Amino acid sequence: MRELRIQYNAPVVLTFSLLALGALLLGMVTDGSSTWMLFSVYRSPLTQPLTYLRFFTHVLGHANYAHFINNIMLIGPPMEEKYGSRRLLACIVLTAFASGLVQFIFFPGTALLGASGIVFMMIVLSSLSGMRDGAIPLTLILVVVLYLGGEVVDAVSSQDDVSQLTHIVGGLCGGAFG
Repeated sequence: MRELRIQYNAPVVLTFSLLALGALLLGMVTDGSSTWMLFSVYRSPLTQPLTYLRFFTHVLGHANYAHFINNIMLIGPPMEEKYGSRRLLACIVLTAFASGLVQFIFFPGTALLGASGIVFMMIVLSSLSGMRDGAIPLTLILVVVLYLGGEVVDAVSSQDDVSQLTHIVGGLCGGAFG
C-alpha cells in the first residue's frame, strides 16, 4: 500500500496565505495597531521607511476573519502550477505595488488593506490561461464585463468600504501579465 503524504503543492500561494493569516492574528493580538502600522497603505511621509514597505505588505493585512477568508487564494494553486512559482510571485509583488501606489497617490485620506487586488489579478490571469494562437478567450471577455465592469459600476454608484479601484488595478495587472 502506498503511503499518503501532504504536499506543499503551491508554495507561493500557501506561504502568502499563511503570512496573511499571521498578519491577521498579529492584528488581533495588537488590537489593530500592527495592521495599521505594517499592513495598510495610506498617505504618510516619504521620509518614513515603513511607507515604502506598506506599498507591498498591505496585501497581507485584513480587517477581520471574514475579510481574510474572502481573499484566500482558492484560484492561486492552478495559476502557480501553470505560470510557475517565481512568475506568480512577481505578479503578486507587482500587483501589490501598483495597487498600493495608486492608493497612496489618489486616495490620501483613506487606508487600504487586503488581497482583493491580488485575487482580481488571478481571476483575470486565469481567464487568459486558455489563450492560444491569438484568439481571445470568451472567458476573458466575460470576466472583464462581469467582474471588472461590476467594479466600475460599484465605484461610481456605491458608498462602501470596498476599494473597487484596487480590484480594477488588480484586474488590469492580470491582463497585462497574461
